[in-house]
Amino acid sequence: MSTLKHRKIADSSYFITSRCWQGHSVFQVSENAEVFIEALFEYRDKGEYLLHEFVVMPNHFHLLITPGQQTSLERALQLIKGGSSHRIHKLRGGSMPLWQQGFFDWTIRDGDDWETKMHYIHENPVRAGLVGDAQAWPYSSANGRFALDVRPRRYITNASGAKAPSSRTETAGLKPRPPEPVASMGVEPRPPEPSAPEPSASEQLGQKPSSPEAPTSVLLCDSAIHSDSAAES
Repeated sequence: MSTLKHRKIADSSYFITSRCWQGHSVFQVSENAEVFIEALFEYRDKGEYLLHEFVVMPNHFHLLITPGQQTSLERALQLIKGGSSHRIHKLRGGSMPLWQQGFFDWTIRDGDDWETKMHYIHENPVRAGLVGDAQAWPYSSANGRFALDVRPRRYITNASGAKAPSSRTETAGLKPRPPEPVASMGVEPRPPEPSAPEPSASEQLGQKPSSPEAPTSVLLCDSAIHSDSAAES
């Protein structure tokens, strides 16, 4: 059976969600979150996509990106997920799958839609109870320590034609400063959900997994589309 292809509209930006394999809290370990962010910005700096907003949660991430002229949406996610997986395995050892197969994408419609998705990304750690303020989460564009790409011109105005409000100042062309560990920000992350132990997986990634789901051996993303509700919070 053929798989459903992700949409690719020229010069469009996308809200992206992808989850860790079996819901493991891979990014509860600060080193893993830092490695993911390094990979995210490396491919941005290579021109594969524009990076506008992001948040790395314990077991998933959200992005707001614009693929490059020569980069498909699938290719951009392959680079991000495959590149970060390779680095984390090299750092911590092991070879177990890091990512759930596929990803969810939403094409940004206008300035209002952009603002909605941007605030959703910023507030994700707050809604999850990880921090009391969005800026306190060190693995998010809301933190203010990362230089991001500017919003494309087509999303400056909202559906009514008025200039869309912006709650942030965006800067392009600069590399991010490395994120500080959560502990240095005065934030204590929530412990992972209790679950049946999986010693080999946990020892390789240095974290406790959440309840298992159907396994998959696919390491990189493909064109499958996951429900947004599966990647919330």
